[in-house]
Amino acid sequence: MARAWIAVASAEHVRIGRAQGFMQVCHGKSGPLRRTAAGDTVIYYSPAETMRGKDRLQAFTAIGTIVDRLPYQSEMAPGLLPWRRDVAWWTAAAMPIRPLLDQLAFTRAGNWGYQLRFGLFTIEPEDASRIAVAMQNGL
Repeated sequence: MARAWIAVASAEHVRIGRAQGFMQVCHGKSGPLRRTAAGDTVIYYSPAETMRGKDRLQAFTAIGTIVDRLPYQSEMAPGLLPWRRDVAWWTAAAMPIRPLLDQLAFTRAGNWGYQLRFGLFTIEPEDASRIAVAMQNGL
């Protein structure tokens, strides 16, 4: 059964992945990507516009479906070989998380920001549907 995931990265890095058709999480580690499967939905949450940036964004910035190719390494720079997974990105606009906080199961319980530190985690299908509708309809 397909699952839904929240991945965490700066909006700047998400745009690179969208443009090139891939996802990359946890600074290029392979382990988290190996938990995902073809057909799963991935939704990127971007706490900031840039990596380690103080430019607070707190928005869902991309949504797509993982395609049927196992994680692979790709050279970003000499000696830098992060692990990636291919994604068919959907047409969707960025959506701030704040208007959805009381509607999502993963944000209702206490400190919702804590689990974002893991870089990749599963969410309930209903949460994925709510986020998808908001991103596609600009709600």
